[in-house]
Amino acid sequence: MKRVAILISGGGSNMVKLVESMTGDHPARPCLVLANSEDAGGLKKAGEMGVATAWVDHKHFKGDREAFEKQLISVVDAQKPDIICLAGFMRILTPFFINHYEGRMLNIHPSLLPKYRGLHTHKRALEAGDTEAGCTVHEATAELDDGPILGQAQVPIEPGDTPETLAARVLKKEHQLYPAVLRRFAEGNRKRIEL
Repeated sequence: MKRVAILISGGGSNMVKLVESMTGDHPARPCLVLANSEDAGGLKKAGEMGVATAWVDHKHFKGDREAFEKQLISVVDAQKPDIICLAGFMRILTPFFINHYEGRMLNIHPSLLPKYRGLHTHKRALEAGDTEAGCTVHEATAELDDGPILGQAQVPIEPGDTPETLAARVLKKEHQLYPAVLRRFAEGNRKRIEL
């Protein structure tokens, strides 16, 4: 049985879907939900779902990323995870952290990569006049929002869409795609899927 640590920064809606999916004959179980702030709403949800929680407040490290990441690693490694899932973890991680978990770390991004790495993805898709948007699950590498793509899901961009309405539709697809990719990844299957 694979052990999964999930890193969050906010309410943790993707984390909830991942935890809910890891039951029955699923080849993985959650072992930790870790946030970069004590008041991340997802910590309470994870605790209510019976998952161990922890936080490492990035503000205590005053911009010393390496010290922050060393503390993150010590908390994560104490749980001996096989897989790390970044689920709305809003800190840019350095190669130091990413290389420590190379080949074992997944990330979800709210665009059809390689388009729109970084922030404000929905606004950028609308400004570009795109006809579709979506989300991507990929293996995390030292390059921001890069790495082998394991799955994508598309949503049409509709007339009158705002970044907020588009984000809400994309989030529904994220909630389907991330659990599907995690299950396959935990089974050792890295073939790309499209939803």
